[in-house]
Amino acid sequence: MPLQLRPYRAEDERDALAANEALRADEFEFLLGWDPALTWSEFLTALEKQRLGRNLSDDQVRAVQLVADVEGEFVGRVSIRFSLNDFLALRGGHVGYAVVPAQRRKGYATEILRQALEILRAEGIEKVLVTCDEINEGSIAVIEGCGGVFESIVPARDGGTGIRRYWIGESPS
Repeated sequence: MPLQLRPYRAEDERDALAANEALRADEFEFLLGWDPALTWSEFLTALEKQRLGRNLSDDQVRAVQLVADVEGEFVGRVSIRFSLNDFLALRGGHVGYAVVPAQRRKGYATEILRQALEILRAEGIEKVLVTCDEINEGSIAVIEGCGGVFESIVPARDGGTGIRRYWIGESPS
């Protein structure tokens, strides 16, 4: 069975929380927007509101967060943003993806990004901004392999890592 991007379901809580813990060692979040004070049902409701663009906070845009599922196993996730606010236009981009550590170097990141690009194109978004840390060689290869054209590096903040910005699709204007 190939990799499938799909919404989280009620029965996914245990697996999603385990994936979230696996990525925390990399200081990365699997479940964007997750708050342990929420029930799983409340979290799913918040994701659905964001997908529909309802009751968004000032820093949110309409977006969908999907799990990357291979034969019932969570191998990663993607967050697809259908517009860009100031932060996303500079540092975050239209697509954010992650692969759990045990599933890396198997081609899943490339397939996650490829499918995310299809979803964005279906929404009429042809020019897609994708970013990654400037030292993340794996993501650089994935983005460039999916047609990413390097634009610039956003300098690091607070001693962190700079952000590489790529466009996929039409040339940036």
